[in-house]
Amino acid sequence: MTTHELPPVVRAGQRARAAAGNSILAVLVGVLIACGIAVPAHAAPQPATASAGPVVVIGVGGLAWSDIDPATTPALASLTEQAVGSLVVRSVRSFTCPADGWLALSTGTRAADLEGPDSQGQCRFLLEPSAGQVPGWEEYSAELASQNFQAEPGLFGELLAAGDVTAASIGPGAAIAAADSAGIVTEHTTLTGTDLTRWTSDTLTRADLLMIDAGSLRTGEDGFTLSTSTQTYREDQLRVIERRVADVLEGLPGTPAESAEPTVLLAGLADDGYTPGLRVLALTGPGVEPGLLTSPSTRQDGFVLTTDLLPTLLRLLDIEDAGPTGSAIGAVTQVLPDPGSSAEDRRAQLEDNAVHAGVVRPIVPVFYAGLVALNLVLFAVVALALKRPAAARLRAWTADHLGRLPGSRALRRVLAQREPALRVLRAVALGIASIPVASYLTNLLPWWRAGTPMLALLGITAAIVTIIVTASLAGPWRRHLFGSVTVVAGLTALVLAVDVATGATLQLSAVMGVPTLVAGRFYGMNNTTFALFTTASLLVTIAVTNPLVRAGRRRLAAGVTLAVGAVVVVLDGAPGLGADFGGPPALLPAFAVLALLAAGVRLTWQRVVMVLVGAAVATMAIAFVDWLRPDPTHLGRFFQTVLDGGLWDVVWRKLDQNISILFGNRPLTILAICGVLTVLLVLSRPIRVALTSPGGGDFAWLSGGNPISLMGRQAPMLRPGLIALAIALGLGLAVNDSGIAIPALGVAHGVPLLIAACATWMLGLREAQVNEDATCAVGKTPPPA
Repeated sequence: MTTHELPPVVRAGQRARAAAGNSILAVLVGVLIACGIAVPAHAAPQPATASAGPVVVIGVGGLAWSDIDPATTPALASLTEQAVGSLVVRSVRSFTCPADGWLALSTGTRAADLEGPDSQGQCRFLLEPSAGQVPGWEEYSAELASQNFQAEPGLFGELLAAGDVTAASIGPGAAIAAADSAGIVTEHTTLTGTDLTRWTSDTLTRADLLMIDAGSLRTGEDGFTLSTSTQTYREDQLRVIERRVADVLEGLPGTPAESAEPTVLLAGLADDGYTPGLRVLALTGPGVEPGLLTSPSTRQDGFVLTTDLLPTLLRLLDIEDAGPTGSAIGAVTQVLPDPGSSAEDRRAQLEDNAVHAGVVRPIVPVFYAGLVALNLVLFAVVALALKRPAAARLRAWTADHLGRLPGSRALRRVLAQREPALRVLRAVALGIASIPVASYLTNLLPWWRAGTPMLALLGITAAIVTIIVTASLAGPWRRHLFGSVTVVAGLTALVLAVDVATGATLQLSAVMGVPTLVAGRFYGMNNTTFALFTTASLLVTIAVTNPLVRAGRRRLAAGVTLAVGAVVVVLDGAPGLGADFGGPPALLPAFAVLALLAAGVRLTWQRVVMVLVGAAVATMAIAFVDWLRPDPTHLGRFFQTVLDGGLWDVVWRKLDQNISILFGNRPLTILAICGVLTVLLVLSRPIRVALTSPGGGDFAWLSGGNPISLMGRQAPMLRPGLIALAIALGLGLAVNDSGIAIPALGVAHGVPLLIAACATWMLGLREAQVNEDATCAVGKTPPPA
């Protein structure tokens, strides 16, 4: 009797050690070469240049693009005729108080005021300086020291003094930004009772920088009003601010000569209440072209962070050389010229971005909760409901209670017959696995403009999921073990890769993408994208290399794994593409181990250590390459932070964020933990029993009497792939700041695809007795499914 044997495993020794070393070296060299030449797919912006005249900063807390109207706010609108963008004001807390934005300008990093007294999250009133001393400066310093962002209050004021820049301020917020490290502001004027036109005209004759706190727009939900109890409505507040800005602009023509025309920066430095939003940022002046503002911090058209304002002002004042190296985290704001668009068009685009960001924010936790719930239901159905006794009881229950209701007969048929049950299971599993990529593709349509945005989002996502599942089951690939899985995983990896390579615009404000209001990663691979891209890429690698290993071509399988791994690592880690510092330390070991296992090399602890060390070296090399670039991303800035001695501050902050996410009250975290516990404590035992039962156990009616463990014979790369996936998601959890969300998202995408592959395998089996002949038969090409 002929038996089928797996290809021989390469023996340990010199060939194994050489394979291990070559695996790391090949990926490392390829990554470094690609990282050195990779550039972002982004139009070349024009960085801000030094202003020939004075610089005027007008801060208006809570100012949104919906507030700007040439008919009702002509002064504010006149400042938005040239370069404009949305200012992301997120600081330490979920909403930003008026003091927070001015503190960000003072420190160049995230910084937040104390919470107001006798409240939960209220913003404090800002007070004018007394005898040149900013009130509560010691409280600011103590609070910032506890926030783990290395904020240095008064940094901007010290840099102005070091650069011999004369600065004048008016209003309490402006005093915070202009103060030195001791909280002293030398030339300050109280806002109340001051003739702003005369003050502006007079001050411009002797000052290089004017900082004006024009007030704040507040919703009134926290009791915060502009100055008096009568100004409680937004329209009233906006009229006051409009009048103040108009007075300032009226004083600007008093400059000595046209060559000294001032550059004006209008910034909405805070939120207007407890609900975060995108705020107004506008730059006008000589040499400023019409277009959208951006910065290397976001690499997105029309988005700038408050932490970018300090380096931008240093550039405008021509004292950039006096700037900090490691304490400030922002970058100089840039202009993307767009002379073909009108100011009205640009304002409309930015207002639409703000609506998108605001609409998606409350939907995100609901969407994630639904995704996790669907996965838990799928796991429970597979582990419990599809067992023959449970299926029989459920079939009887539907007959007794549902009777002749529409669909009840079809449900009983599914529960009674093997093939319908497996086909439905496969389609549902593929559908759940397709939800993430469908949610990204949904962002191609303006669903947020619908009357009921959540219904529009769910409807479009469901339609795209249906198309993907239909495509995965329509072609001849459905007959192959990993055919349908490869379609879904391949599409997921392809969509994310193309998006990253073209600027990551698809992820922007997507329900599973970049939350713009959080001021996190705006480009490249964020942690959600990393988890999905990693899982999908590894599953595609398993599918591609599996037939090679079955055919005994292990070296070729290892080479293919290394090639795919190199591409994946470059897309994830290259500064001009994914720019993900936490990705390569997880991806390099995962693909290196997968290549070794594909080659038949036995893993030892020495080889594992070598893989980990190689991954660490490669990661730092990528950061070093980025650091050498003239315009480094956050990878290069991290390398500079290491040189400045701030490594452990970053490590502790990441650890603190991981712990906060793990033990915080976020729905995704709670559901993810419950899902992991459910799988480990409730579902793992019946699955383990089914895998080891000689005839398939309670799942024999689905497997045709074959033990489920025999699937490994037809898929020899499945076990190595699962090991690699566990390595990638486990290390991703450890080195990134999204905590348990990374493995949870990997499970949400990967496990349904593995279930679909198992269903495909079962559909290809014939009814068989459990004997050696049947064991051999599972290695043959299955019949059409």
